[in-house]
Amino acid sequence: MEWTSLNDLREKYLSFFESKGHLRLNSFSLVPDNDKSLLLINSGMAPMKKFFTGEVTPPRNRVTTCQKCIRTPDLERVGHTARHGTYFEMLGNFSFGDYFKNEAIPWAWEFLTKTLEIPEDLLWPSVYEEDDEAYALWRDVIGVKEEHIVRLGKEDNFWEHGTGPCGPCSEIYFDRGEKYGCGSPDCKPGCDCDRYMEIWNNVFSQFNNMGDGTYTELTHKNIDTGMGLERLACVMQGVDNMFEVDTVRNILNKVVEISGKEYGKDKNTDISIRAITDHARASTFMISDGIIPSNEGRGYVLRRLIRRAARHGKLIGIDRPFLTEMCDAVIKENYKGYPELEEKKELIKKVISNEEMSFNKTIDQGLKLLEALMEKGNILSGEDAFKLYDTYGFPLDLTKDILNEKGKSLDEDGFNSLMKEQRELARSSRKASDGESWSSNGISFDNIEKTEFLGYSDNSCNSKVVDIVIDGEHKGIANEGEKAIIVLDKTVFYGEGGGQVGDTGIISNGSFKFEVVDTKKTTGGVFYHIGTVLSDSVFVGDTVTASIDVDVRDAIRRNHTAAHLLQAALRKVLGNHVEQAGQLVNDKSVRFDFTHFSALTAEEIAKVEDLVNGAILSGTSVTSKEMPIEEAKKLGAMALFGEKYGDVVRVVTAGDMSVEFCGGTHVDNAGKIGLFHIVSESGIAAGVRRIEAYTGFNTLNLLNYYIDLSSKTAATIKCGNVNELVEKAGALNEKLKATEKELDKLKSQMAAGQTDDIMNKAITVGDVKLATAKFNGISADDMRKMLDGIKDKYSDAVVVLAGINGEKLTFCVSCGKDAVSKGAKAGNIVKEIAVICGGNGGGKPDFAMAGGKDVSKVDEALQNAENILKSML
Repeated sequence: MEWTSLNDLREKYLSFFESKGHLRLNSFSLVPDNDKSLLLINSGMAPMKKFFTGEVTPPRNRVTTCQKCIRTPDLERVGHTARHGTYFEMLGNFSFGDYFKNEAIPWAWEFLTKTLEIPEDLLWPSVYEEDDEAYALWRDVIGVKEEHIVRLGKEDNFWEHGTGPCGPCSEIYFDRGEKYGCGSPDCKPGCDCDRYMEIWNNVFSQFNNMGDGTYTELTHKNIDTGMGLERLACVMQGVDNMFEVDTVRNILNKVVEISGKEYGKDKNTDISIRAITDHARASTFMISDGIIPSNEGRGYVLRRLIRRAARHGKLIGIDRPFLTEMCDAVIKENYKGYPELEEKKELIKKVISNEEMSFNKTIDQGLKLLEALMEKGNILSGEDAFKLYDTYGFPLDLTKDILNEKGKSLDEDGFNSLMKEQRELARSSRKASDGESWSSNGISFDNIEKTEFLGYSDNSCNSKVVDIVIDGEHKGIANEGEKAIIVLDKTVFYGEGGGQVGDTGIISNGSFKFEVVDTKKTTGGVFYHIGTVLSDSVFVGDTVTASIDVDVRDAIRRNHTAAHLLQAALRKVLGNHVEQAGQLVNDKSVRFDFTHFSALTAEEIAKVEDLVNGAILSGTSVTSKEMPIEEAKKLGAMALFGEKYGDVVRVVTAGDMSVEFCGGTHVDNAGKIGLFHIVSESGIAAGVRRIEAYTGFNTLNLLNYYIDLSSKTAATIKCGNVNELVEKAGALNEKLKATEKELDKLKSQMAAGQTDDIMNKAITVGDVKLATAKFNGISADDMRKMLDGIKDKYSDAVVVLAGINGEKLTFCVSCGKDAVSKGAKAGNIVKEIAVICGGNGGGKPDFAMAGGKDVSKVDEALQNAENILKSML
């Protein structure tokens, strides 16, 4: 048993199972693919659930992976103990209906005892208490002594999650030695002490939980193996926890270097050092998989991690941005296993730097506010915590950390209630109103063969109807007027994917006609056509003709190819940190989201447009070709950020400007795009920008609109020549400014005259003068100017003005310096007056404003001013 580095352990494991006929797959993205049940991938088998359920056919029945994982339930504990971490790697070997216990158990033993040379007497297998088959394999085939095999109950050694596939487990424990034990003579795996560490878990998926307490035997049994890489490294390196494992410790040492602190000397310092180490690892990998900080979902998890790390940096005296240096350390230790880290290095560091700087701008102000709020009592209200989150970007766990340090608590229910309100508001604003009656959620096409797609070359084809779905149920017929989903054995309709919308068109056969309003596809490659039967009926088994709307498809082609040229142009103008963060390609426009950290200047937008139009006008050839993914990577083909690809990919090449992985439809020559024009550029999230652009006829229509608009504008302002429009508009603008200046002068003169009129009607209340007046068609700004003049001239005056503009009512109150000293308060006066008219408002003692709703009560409100003022003096 020799010391082995974490990176070497990963390679040894994967190579071992390759030698056993397994296909080595790269780690799946941390972002689940079409799995809404998970926010982030948290286990080795999570991204392969559809292989186990049969929804998707695996590339091979034997697969081995080392999977990146994130778990955050105990985020607030990370750093406080050496056991908790958010990021880890899971080694796994999987069988989808192929081998079972007879192979899985011997291979596990062989890898641990032969490949890694762990002494057999330090390993203890456990089995489910009723699994005699596994017990016999350990005893009779492997030769483990019975006293070294432990039977454990359902809680420990039976995996199930509700209804569906489930089964017993067999784990392998490593004996760390008596010094970690409890001293009991009965101490063995299953004991609560730290002596026995689980390093391998074989899940034998052999039953189906029927949900009524009964289990049936599965026809095709599966193997799901999980082994934590960091945990195995602890064993092979003889260390106590993951923070002492070589690669992790090297990252931790970077924290020590930056902070100048010593690890292992002070409890609180150690907490911060461990938290920064873990969060730097997790953040780096999350960003490399396309996650960007935000206030929702997995983006919020990332934001919490970065901001928590930044705060822990401050706690140990790091008074400058430092997380990009941590990012360098993470990449250095992990790039051999995950080369995408090096490829995305520039982007990862920009995202982390941007988020750290953003947090640093608000943290000091937020901390001061939190300190003040904590003085109110021992429990921080949910409303205050939400304000810290919503206004100052404080993640809830950061607020909780600080409260815990001070021995205080939080009304978390109140916070969650406000968060729920915010999310429901956002959700309701986003909710789609179209096509809900055609939703295919919950519809299974398990028994349908993968659809043959002919749409790259053809606009129509003859097909066979293989399935019809109406109102969520599989039917044999669809009749005139019914909304339905039709599945064909082959189709020219593109199924929505990769940001490109699904095709529209007609499916027909004689008098039967079905209007397709959308096309989608399942992860298993089944295309389904959504629409309405316009005439006659169709049966499963009928032969039909599927024809796309060619004009719409051509417009989509133009926009999709333009998206590729746009990305290439953005990278050339802005830098290689630009990555696609999302897109929508339809027949109207191309909407392209990309990673960048500032708004584009007019000059940058012009450069991007020129590069794209240059490729178009030069007639750049566009080709599409399927090839092995490794060959595509050698060509420098760009992949969609965070996307998972198979062994064979489709590569779209536009001359020497763009090479991308893409399954969408494209023009064969960039010249067919016509013209490209950017209509808007905006920010949609921290570090993510959005461009919307037009091509082809849409650009032509926009150009014609601008020409027509210019002509009509010229006619309106009596400009004989459109080319002189700017000059004419400028002259009119100067004339308007002069007129407004003269008008302001007249208003001031009128206000001065009205000032005397108002004060001539003033009455004496105590030691001050009170004047009230009502005006029609006057603005609040004009009333303010009028009151400023009175206040300067009459220091002992209180003036109440009411301005009426149609149904809008505004009150303004001013109190001179001497009036304020005698007790008059404009804010209180205007508030009480406004209430009479059904309004509200307030302000400072010398000036205040309020609105009112009931214009009919203005006179009553002004009459009450005297009594209100008397009560103050």
